[in-house]
Amino acid sequence: MTLFFSLMQAQPGGFQQYGSLIMIVLLFVIMYFFMIRPQNKKQKELRNFRNALKPGQDVVTVGGLHGTVRSIDEGTDTVTLEVATGVKLRFDRASIVPQGETK
Repeated sequence: MTLFFSLMQAQPGGFQQYGSLIMIVLLFVIMYFFMIRPQNKKQKELRNFRNALKPGQDVVTVGGLHGTVRSIDEGTDTVTLEVATGVKLRFDRASIVPQGETK
């Protein structure tokens, strides 16, 4: 506590300088918890979903095409979807999103 008072006496307007520094740090902390952390968490969940794809799973592409995974080629990172009976299309694994996340 004495350090705080000595800093305030050493510089005129010392509390105002530290007050704005505290506000900047507080703003960054708020941004981290409300923006950065949830976004990182969502990206991690999406990455885990794409890595756990298996044949027979219903998915949606980022373009809105609904289909069922028929095969996965690990070498080229492509997924073959069956969108209708006998209609198979190849997509990049990064263009697949979970069933409930179409926007």
